Amino acid sequence: MAAATAQHARNLPSGAGIFMTAPDILYLPELLFGALVWILVAVTHVEPANPQGWVMFVSVFCFVMTFLWFVIFACGGHRNSGSWAAADFVYHALAVIFYLSSSVSLASTTIAFGILAPSSVTYKADIAAVVFSYVAMLLYFIHFILSAIRWKDF
Repeated sequence: MAAATAQHARNLPSGAGIFMTAPDILYLPELLFGALVWILVAVTHVEPANPQGWVMFVSVFCFVMTFLWFVIFACGGHRNSGSWAAADFVYHALAVIFYLSSSVSLASTTIAFGILAPSSVTYKADIAAVVFSYVAMLLYFIHFILSAIRWKDF
């Protein structure tokens, strides 16, 4: 029994298996919430543009990288290599740091903008973007923790 469990822990999922394993099942929600942040930030125009630009970079970068990661895992391009488990861990750590910094800067800008125009549509879209940005960060953090456990057990 222990040998079967140890053998199972050393396998990276591929194909439909990514929809049944703990960290990899989070790819689709990460893509969904990252896209929502991307869309909501894209439809607003707030001054200063610098925090908005950083949030847009983070959401687009993480969306593209997560999609590529998803495709690589779905196609089995990792070939069950331990270095892919480590790379998965490192990528999600980077995504958590990026999303944390962009979420805080977006929240700060939104609070400042809310003082000037608390009932505007742009303000409400920014609030939604802040919420979805923190949800995306939480999903990436959970994936990071589960990837760290998988990498340690690999």
